[in-house]
Amino acid sequence: MQIIQCKVEKIEALTDTIKRIVLIPDSPLSFIAGQYLQVVMGENDRRPFSIANAPRLDGTVELHIGAEPGNQYAGQVIDKMEKDGVIDVEGGLGKAFLRPSGANTTILLAGGTGFSYTLSILQQLLSKPLEGPVILYWGTRTIADMYAFDNLNTQMQQHPLFTFIPVVEFPEAGWMCKTGWVHQAVIEDIQDFAKYHVYVAGRFEMAKVVRDDFVKQGLPITSLFGDAYAFI
Repeated sequence: MQIIQCKVEKIEALTDTIKRIVLIPDSPLSFIAGQYLQVVMGENDRRPFSIANAPRLDGTVELHIGAEPGNQYAGQVIDKMEKDGVIDVEGGLGKAFLRPSGANTTILLAGGTGFSYTLSILQQLLSKPLEGPVILYWGTRTIADMYAFDNLNTQMQQHPLFTFIPVVEFPEAGWMCKTGWVHQAVIEDIQDFAKYHVYVAGRFEMAKVVRDDFVKQGLPITSLFGDAYAFI
């Protein structure tokens, strides 16, 4: 696959540990909503990150990279971007991209920074009138980690068929929404997944539980998408 050099247009903090990065490719980077790219750190060192936007007319590419203290895998990528101002990437990659779902309900299930994967798909879906319901479940440790909370609530008001359901593991006093693990919140709401399309991004452990539990409750395996399933 062709390697494309990108100018690092912007790096800004979304939370204490998550950076929003905007790249301007030197040549068009072709991808479908839900695909990812790999940052080329060396000849045998390519590091994958979800693309956090649907394809744009201006060709820019957005990444949301979580780099907690001690996470050298992501931290080194951000350091290189800040130091060099350019980065080599290859993409789009992955088979968990958006498929037509017609009038069926689409569930976007994100744990933590897996939200960037679902955001790309959501942007594509909301770029035209929705044919069927779309439900985004996003689980984070705290509400402070849910950096797009206000924007998603605004989108929900603008698109009647879109529902955003936040799930917080450690809620603050007065939190009125769902708590606990995000995949459990989905199971609490839906008992039969036969007519759903499900897109999943988060830790591999979560993705495996989602596959096992949702398929038991009627989800066709051909209607479940996530990059994790190429590895587990």
